Amino acid sequence: MLAYPYKLTPDDNGTFLVTFPDIPEATAVGEDLESAKIEALDGLLCALDGYFEDRRAIPLPGSYSDTQDTVSLPALETAKVLLLNEMVSQGVKKAEMARRLEVHMPQVDRLLDLRHNTKIDFMEKAASKLGKHLNISFS
Repeated sequence: MLAYPYKLTPDDNGTFLVTFPDIPEATAVGEDLESAKIEALDGLLCALDGYFEDRRAIPLPGSYSDTQDTVSLPALETAKVLLLNEMVSQGVKKAEMARRLEVHMPQVDRLLDLRHNTKIDFMEKAASKLGKHLNISFS
């Protein structure tokens, strides 16, 4: 899974601002440290939605220290980020992906929607249509 480092900055009103060095559009606010850490994932996902809407490659997380705070994307969202990046890298548009998958455009729209619970076998099929394999492991 992709783990994005973030920075917590105390604000002058007692809240904490969450920012992500790799995704500058991503921010979140928490009333305290615990709520800021909880809000970090939602702030990151909201920013990533913009990348999906614009069909732009999403920056992958940079290196970070073991002591740095990170938020990990869930497995399905990680797979969708990697799928989008591969489509952008190969210049594959949504219509072309629909043709390759032999599905209608709304199914590709859902495939590229972070909030849609896409089945893993469809993700695997999409990866194969790009000449890639979806790998899953326990760690």
